[in-house]
Amino acid sequence: MRPDDVLAWVRAVPFQPFRIHLNSGQTYEIRHPEMLRVGRSSMNVYSYDGEPADPYERMEMVSLLLIERIEPLETSVRR
Repeated sequence: MRPDDVLAWVRAVPFQPFRIHLNSGQTYEIRHPEMLRVGRSSMNVYSYDGEPADPYERMEMVSLLLIERIEPLETSVRR
């Protein structure tokens, strides 16, 4: 996937949480724009125990070539 394709999701206004699916079947739920940093050929996915303003607990570098698809996270609708 191209960096611009991922950045379109990260920079969306208003931000909508989304899920990244990799070719391996692994997924990442991105619930805040600060959970993801996109480079030219890879992205860093940050995991937090608290808020994104807190220090991150873990970071994983993932190749953009491994992304199969991106989809919005379902939001519960109360009626």
